[in-house]
Amino acid sequence: MIKFILNRQKIETVLPSGTTVLDFVRYHRHLSGTKIGCREGDCGACTVIVGSLENGNLQYKTMTSCLMPLSNANGKHIVTVEGINMENLSPVQYVMIENNGTQCGFCTVGFVMSLTAFVLSENLNYNSAISSIDGNICRCTGYKSIERAAKDLVLKLEGKPVQNRLIWLIENKFIPGYFLEIEGKLNDLKGKQKTIQPFDIQKVVLGGGTDLFVQKPEKMRKEKLTNFYDHPNLNQIETKDGKCFIGASMTASDLRNSEVIRAIFPEINSYIKLIASTPIRNMATIAGNFTNASPIGDMTIFFLALDAEIILNQKRENRSIKLRDFYFDYKKMDKASDEFIESIVFEIPDKKAFFNFEKVSKRTHLDIASVNSACLMEIENEVIQKIHLSAGGVGPIPKYLNKTCTFLKGKKTETTIIKEAIEIMQNEISPISDARGSADYKKLLLRQLFIAHLLKFFPQLLTPQRIATL
Repeated sequence: MIKFILNRQKIETVLPSGTTVLDFVRYHRHLSGTKIGCREGDCGACTVIVGSLENGNLQYKTMTSCLMPLSNANGKHIVTVEGINMENLSPVQYVMIENNGTQCGFCTVGFVMSLTAFVLSENLNYNSAISSIDGNICRCTGYKSIERAAKDLVLKLEGKPVQNRLIWLIENKFIPGYFLEIEGKLNDLKGKQKTIQPFDIQKVVLGGGTDLFVQKPEKMRKEKLTNFYDHPNLNQIETKDGKCFIGASMTASDLRNSEVIRAIFPEINSYIKLIASTPIRNMATIAGNFTNASPIGDMTIFFLALDAEIILNQKRENRSIKLRDFYFDYKKMDKASDEFIESIVFEIPDKKAFFNFEKVSKRTHLDIASVNSACLMEIENEVIQKIHLSAGGVGPIPKYLNKTCTFLKGKKTETTIIKEAIEIMQNEISPISDARGSADYKKLLLRQLFIAHLLKFFPQLLTPQRIATL
């Protein structure tokens, strides 16, 4: 039995847990405000707001309902546009109309839901408002009218308090009054439900579903899924003895918002911004990205450069393996069918270490990579003491560039050394030509990304004249 709250109504259903929330609200609850668009999480027409209890606090985020299985709605508050409608227009709906932010109207509901989630958040500046709609596509307006609507909305939020924010939003007609009842209802649901462990039942263990529901939607809709996303036993980040431990159900957004991660990687915002859109980042789990085994998985490339280990669980027995040893061929990995990733572990880099993540795609944001790369480097007296370098899109698996790292370790950061390292790197990869670029183009991209890492680390070393000699 899957139990959750849909708008203001408690739902109990025995439908297949792989049924998407989009299909459930439209075909089983006849709430047609949530639109069917691309069914790939790209257009945002099906955006819903999802409320969940996090560390005892009710938090709301946007998610694409076309990629969200009912199993991942379990114990949460799912809000469709019908759930925010009141007697009069909300300020979000009002600013969209006043600024001519809608034409054909098909995408409008998604924008309204994303901006409503924004008013429920804590960062109420204009940049955050624009970021909140980065997963919504409009084919009519040219976006300027929607940007003006977002600006007006921020002005209407002036004076919103940090404490009792729900009460203020309700009093100012941003959301209906029933939102005050939701936290108690979710606590009640949580108290009555037994937490299911992924190893307790023979079902498909699923993370966020943002890849599988694109790749094989019909098969996934018929599957019996274990509720793995946001799993309480796998949803934490902690440090111990110089290492960082990340629960496997943590999402890309969780990384971005974690004080622990932000302290280790001060530029994590700029890295995560390159990965998908806000609704997808709110769903996509780190372990899901690893086990999808894409050669261009952004988080896989990120953690390869940290030389991370993954802890796998098989019938309550754990084993550890380096992420760099996890993949041995395209979409093939060292994992049994009844194993799942429990956590990710990496040594916290020294404060003097350099780390960088780079990505090239056809669109700067919201796109899969043509080539991506990450690098961790520790230097003392101009000598490279430690280096981990990864690359995606240059072979059948996410690539840890072992030969290049072995060559560079113990070497000085000199132009001749860098030039030789690039040559080794080019021979270490085996890209293919496809829709994202030719093999030669991808080799060139990796060269440029490696230089970009070095420019970030040692801008004084690589002058334009020296770069021209590489």
